Amino acid sequence: MADDGEATRAALDHAPAHAALVLGTSGSTSGTPRLVALTAEAVRASATATHAALGGPLGWLLTLPAGHVAGVMVAARAHLGGTPLTHATPGPFRPATFADDVARHRAALADAGVTRSATSLVPTQLRRVLADPRAREAAATFDVVLVGGAATPPALADEARAAGVRVVTTYGMTETSGGCVYDGVPLPGVRVRITGDGLVALAGPQLALGYLTPDGFEAFDGELVTADRGILVSTAGGTRLRVLGRADDVVVTGGVNVDPAQVEAALTGVAGVEQACVVGLPEPEWGAVVAAALVLGPAPARDTDAVVATAQESVRATLGGAWVPRRVVVVDALPLRGPGKVDRRAVRDLLTGR
Repeated sequence: MADDGEATRAALDHAPAHAALVLGTSGSTSGTPRLVALTAEAVRASATATHAALGGPLGWLLTLPAGHVAGVMVAARAHLGGTPLTHATPGPFRPATFADDVARHRAALADAGVTRSATSLVPTQLRRVLADPRAREAAATFDVVLVGGAATPPALADEARAAGVRVVTTYGMTETSGGCVYDGVPLPGVRVRITGDGLVALAGPQLALGYLTPDGFEAFDGELVTADRGILVSTAGGTRLRVLGRADDVVVTGGVNVDPAQVEAALTGVAGVEQACVVGLPEPEWGAVVAAALVLGPAPARDTDAVVATAQESVRATLGGAWVPRRVVVVDALPLRGPGKVDRRAVRDLLTGR
């Protein structure tokens, strides 16, 4: 059987002539990344739409891997806007280094006569920034901090805004040239609909051409039906998209459809629970059992068992007994893939002791 390198080379042979860029997805759920073919026009359309949504070009600090779509789009926005692009210090993301990078970025902006600036973070990075006073103060100097790459817990966004960090949550993927819905509102030119199965479908000039495989090319034909469940909500400011989580993450236990995103929200709403990932594990009698990996916040005198019990009771009270995680483990950090998505397959392995 061909190895990954051979499979990638075979897939690239099927790239359409007008593809300008091929990027891999994170493979956060299936564990198998896919190759996405993008045109220069799609990247340009995405960057231009971002400028329109954010009030014009900004200088950018790049904190994300340049090989992922979020990093590519930060560079593209700066290039197309003719504004400074500051690269973060190489190596693992650290709040102290981030604060130093912001200082360098501010100096570059001053030299270029640019007054507005932005950066893009994943939720894990934002959480670390907010926990560090100097990094938090540095983040508050940006006109915009895009947060995406994974679902942003509402409590985290609220904490950031309370600290003066002007966050904008984004939804999108490699297939849409990065974020294409900001704070629930589609970027200019982006079309969003909900299919009869409740899935989010996306279209517009930012859409990729399709997937490259070793056996050929799978075109999107103008629309991408995602694996994400969503609803369109009418608000005073207009219609907004609310993403409910991936359809293939739903846990069916004893005939009850349990939405991991709702359980995670209930768990992280409990004092002491910083992060949660909920998955289903096979179980002979019920078909699946709800399980959770938790990251607890710093507290030297914390009673771990009491926090876990309180979190389980919170789920029971708000969602019902069938939704309560029957198996819970406390970990130092959730395993991640790509730019910052939780690796649910690795969490399942962790919960089953593999």
